[in-house]
Amino acid sequence: MSWHLATVAELSKALASKKTSSLELAEYFLSRIQADSEIKAYLDVNSELTLSQAKIADQIRSQGRGGLLTGIPIAHKDVFVTRGWRSTAASKILADYISPFDAAVVEALGLPTETHPDSAGMVCLGKTNMDEFAMGSSNENSAFGAVLNPWDRSRVAGGSSGGSAAAVAAGLCPIATGTDTGGSIRQPAALCNLTGIKPTYGRVSRYGMIAYASSLDQAGPIAKSAEDCALLLNPMSFHDPRDSTSLADSGEDFTRHLQENWNQGADSSKPLAGLRIGLPKEFFAEGLASSVADAIHAAKKVLHDLGASISEVSLPKTKLSIPVYYVLAPAEASSNLSRFDGVRYGHRAKDYRDLTEMYKKSRTEGFGAEVKKRILIGSYVLSHGYYDAYYLKAQKIRRIIANDFQTAFQSCDLILGPVAPDIAWRFGEKSQNPIQMYLADIYTLSANLAGLPAMSAPCGFSPEGMPIGMQLIGNYFSEARMLQVAHRFQQATDWHRRQANDSIQAGVAS
Repeated sequence: MSWHLATVAELSKALASKKTSSLELAEYFLSRIQADSEIKAYLDVNSELTLSQAKIADQIRSQGRGGLLTGIPIAHKDVFVTRGWRSTAASKILADYISPFDAAVVEALGLPTETHPDSAGMVCLGKTNMDEFAMGSSNENSAFGAVLNPWDRSRVAGGSSGGSAAAVAAGLCPIATGTDTGGSIRQPAALCNLTGIKPTYGRVSRYGMIAYASSLDQAGPIAKSAEDCALLLNPMSFHDPRDSTSLADSGEDFTRHLQENWNQGADSSKPLAGLRIGLPKEFFAEGLASSVADAIHAAKKVLHDLGASISEVSLPKTKLSIPVYYVLAPAEASSNLSRFDGVRYGHRAKDYRDLTEMYKKSRTEGFGAEVKKRILIGSYVLSHGYYDAYYLKAQKIRRIIANDFQTAFQSCDLILGPVAPDIAWRFGEKSQNPIQMYLADIYTLSANLAGLPAMSAPCGFSPEGMPIGMQLIGNYFSEARMLQVAHRFQQATDWHRRQANDSIQAGVAS
C-alpha cells in the first residue's frame, strides 16, 4: 500500500480494521525518511525509539483501548522539546540539547502514561527542520540547512514550519505539528499544498515550546486535509496550568461540524447557505501576484456555489501589521532568548577570559544572523528613550488592528483572502532583501497580532505548477466552523489531493 498518500482519517480506519499495524506504518515512513534525506525535512530521527513506541501502540489497540489517533505516526517541529530526540530550534546554540521532559503538545499527542492516561497515542517519527528559533518565512535560516520544497526543489518550503510542511507534502509523515507566530503554519502549508490551522491564541499550551514571541506564538497542525487538522486539534486543545496564557478547557470537538450544513435544514446541495464571507479590499491591492488572485477568486466562486454569500470588507490597518510585528516580536525575542547564555544549557564557547566574554562568545557563535538581528532590534525598541516611541506605540496599533477585525465581523462570519502574495520563491531570491522577505507575511501577521484563529487550505496552482493556498480567518473560538467550511470546500474540490512528484523509490514499499 502507498500509505504516504493516505490521510490521517484513512490511516485510522486502516488501523481499526487491521489492514495495517502501527509498527508497519512506522517502518514504512522511516524507510521513506531514510530514502529522501536530500529534502532536509528532519533534524533528528531515532528509529529505535519510534519502533518501540509503535509496538506499544499496537498493544494498546490489541487490548481494545486507544482512540482514533492511536498508532498513527507524527512528526514534531523542532521547537517542541521532546524526550529522546534532540530539541534544537534549528540553532547551533542548542545543537546537542536533549530535553528531560516533553512539551505539552508532545505529551498530549504521545503514548498514554500514568500521569497522562488520556494522551492520543501517536508515534513520534522525529523532529522537523525550521527557521532558527522560528524566525523566518522561508526556512533558509536553519543552522542545519534549508528545507527543499517537494513540489520544486529549487524553491523554498516556507517558514518557519517548513520542515513539517515538506515532510507531510513529500510523504515522509502523515501529519505534523507546527507553530505560528506571524504565519509560520499557514504560509508553508500554502506553499506545499497542505492544510494548516493556527488556533485562537491560548487554545494550545505553549509549555515546552521554545519561545520566540510569547504573546504571538501558537501551535497547530499541518496536514493533508481539514478533517485531519480537526482530528489533531482535539487532543492538542486543553487547559494547561503550566502555561499562564492557556485558556479554560471548553471541551470543544473540532470535528463536530464537519458533516453538517452551515445552517441546519439547508438544502444539501448548498451546505454553506447562510455563511457570510468577507473579502478585505486591502488584501487584493498592489503586490498580489495575478496567479494567486485568480486562484482566490476561483475559490470564492466555489464557496458561493456551495451557498455562501460574498461581500467586501475593510481591514484598513493591514499595512501596519508588518512594522508593528517587527517591533513587538523582536522585543519579546530579545527577552526570551536571553536565557541562552552558555551557563545552564546549550553551546558554550571554549576560550574566554571572564564571564562577560563567555556570554559574548557563546551567543556570537551559537546564534545565526537573523536571530542576532532580531535580538538587536528588540533590545533597541525596549531601551530607555525608545520604549514609548516604538514598543508602546506598536501595542496601541495592535489594539486598533484587533478592533478592525471586530468591525469586519459585524458583517461577515469568516474572512477569505490569500495566504502569501506569491507562490514559493527560489532560494536566495528574497534572502538578500529583508523587506521583500517580511512582505511575504503581509496577509498572515494581523491574525496573530489580534490573537484570532486562521487557516490555510489548498485552492489551486500557478502556471508553473506551484501550489496556492487560500486563507480563512475567523472570530475568536470559531475553529470548528472554519474547519467545517474548509472541509466542505475540499469535498467539492480536489486541490488538496494533488501530490508532489514522488521520486522516492529505494527501500520503500509500493
